[in-house]
Amino acid sequence: MKPELPLVEIANATLWRGKTCVFEHLDLLIEQHERVAIVGPNGSGKTTLLKAINRELYPVAKPDSVFRILGKDRWNVWELRKQIGIVSQDLQQRYTPATTALEVVVSGFHSSIGVHGILADRVTDAQVDAARDVLGSLGISELERTPLMSMSTGQQRRVILARALVHNPLTLKLDQPTAGLDFAASFDYLDRIRRLSAGGRNIVIVTHHLNEIPPEVARVVLLREGRIFADGPKDEVLTEENLSEVYGTPVRVTQIDGYYLAYPGGSAKT
Repeated sequence: MKPELPLVEIANATLWRGKTCVFEHLDLLIEQHERVAIVGPNGSGKTTLLKAINRELYPVAKPDSVFRILGKDRWNVWELRKQIGIVSQDLQQRYTPATTALEVVVSGFHSSIGVHGILADRVTDAQVDAARDVLGSLGISELERTPLMSMSTGQQRRVILARALVHNPLTLKLDQPTAGLDFAASFDYLDRIRRLSAGGRNIVIVTHHLNEIPPEVARVVLLREGRIFADGPKDEVLTEENLSEVYGTPVRVTQIDGYYLAYPGGSAKT
């Protein structure tokens, strides 16, 4: 059997966001079937890296640079979306408040924001049926015709998760998945992610909140100011020393039932 291609293979990559060079000489390898958290403070490069993996940003073209997703340098974005499902608050906010849950999920087949205009004619009965099945699997069938503006934030986030799952992708990329959710919605969402992980999904989660990292995630990539500060097993990376240095403030860390929690370690530096 041929060895599986890496999910993400990056070598000597340079990434710009606007006029800012965020990464230079970036090296990162994520294998398939890994469950990885990318952690770091605001401005560390998390969002830029995620957008590059999503093919929303592209690295500088250089002969000695590599940036491959599932072994390919070039992707039709619509085909890539079938391989990797994306969940983010940014994606959620791009939908108009009047968009219904069913429209959001069906739009996942077209890598679009909604299914208005010409796209409405391309929606098939099979796509609608598949969207309904996914909504049902997440326990929100009753929201099918409900506009986003009439839902709680937690319900909206589950609809975005349904959109990501409609292709049944092997990999899910989650960008700060519980941002804006209350305790009940956060705990419910994390439980759903854990179940998806236990079912065999690859999980790549981007966050600066340690409590968002499910116990099933074994590897952490810790970013600081556009470089990888540490990369390895969770218990070796999420140390008080590493986090205090990266976040520039004393950080204490505790572990409860497989979850890591951070809390103040003393007076902030002045």
